[in-house]
Amino acid sequence: MKAKPCSNSLAIKTTHVHPPDTNVHNTLFGGRLLAHIDDLAAISAVKHCRNPVVTASIDSVDFLTPVRAGDAILIESFVTWTRNTSMEVFVRVITENLVTEEKEVCNTAFLTFVAIDEYGRPTPVPPVYPETDYEKTLHESAPERAEQRGERRNKSKTFAQKIGSEYIWDRNK
Repeated sequence: MKAKPCSNSLAIKTTHVHPPDTNVHNTLFGGRLLAHIDDLAAISAVKHCRNPVVTASIDSVDFLTPVRAGDAILIESFVTWTRNTSMEVFVRVITENLVTEEKEVCNTAFLTFVAIDEYGRPTPVPPVYPETDYEKTLHESAPERAEQRGERRNKSKTFAQKIGSEYIWDRNK
């Protein structure tokens, strides 16, 4: 497969934060932001591989600054690294006070997607290559993040096996 530049998968979304999107503190619900992040990152992944994708993981998501009702959020995403059937997608979220023009990075995240074929099986993806210094920094640090994801996934599997699948109330009988 022919390698593609990171910029080929760039996706951008801007949305206005309305009161129904916020919690009792008048700030954006974290889950609402996660939905935007997952949606846009999936678009980047599909643009890169031109196949359906599934979300395999979302790395830790840190909410750096609050996003208030009336603000806008600009979300950017692109594929930073690939393996055989998986892609790492970087997402950056910027909040903007539309009245004062103040902008801040309020969130960053890395997501992993797996490309699937028409039968739902993993399918190969093209390699990706960086062009800008920004992309190169993300691309070069990706193998370390992938290793950390693998370790975290193994720990999660071990923990899930330990706690089992019985409902808690069934254990008390």
